[in-house]
Amino acid sequence: MNDIFFTIFVNKQVGVNIKNYKISFIMEKVKVIIVWNKNYGAYTEALSGCVAADETLQGVKDGIRSAIEMHLETMREDKDEIPEILNGAYELTFELDSRALLHYYEGVITRTGLSRLTGINEKQLGHYAQGVRSPRKKQREKIINGIHQLGKELLEMD
Repeated sequence: MNDIFFTIFVNKQVGVNIKNYKISFIMEKVKVIIVWNKNYGAYTEALSGCVAADETLQGVKDGIRSAIEMHLETMREDKDEIPEILNGAYELTFELDSRALLHYYEGVITRTGLSRLTGINEKQLGHYAQGVRSPRKKQREKIINGIHQLGKELLEMD
């Protein structure tokens, strides 16, 4: 759960008196898993049977957003029970599985470069990218941390 606070300033036409009102609400985070198998696929465990597929990462993100909204609209029309996490304000968070993550960055970061960033051997990265093997949690964290570290270094450059 993520608390988001907004401050709204209202000018009350009483001289120069400005009142400060705080409105807060809780926005639920709904995790969407993105996988790769010749196309990107997306699903959320919060809404069984709701999926999307596309050739691009952005396309699958847009697709799952639309699919969730259409699914919820149909559920409302049919008076079906909507999962609590989706029954109010929510935001989607995206988690790419290792294969999708490696596929997305393969045109940007070579396996040699990723190997240097993560300490994971190139051949092993290839196995993860092709779906021959799935990385253990610790290996996945090394891949993600390596990409994050590269991003931080790039942001520090002038």
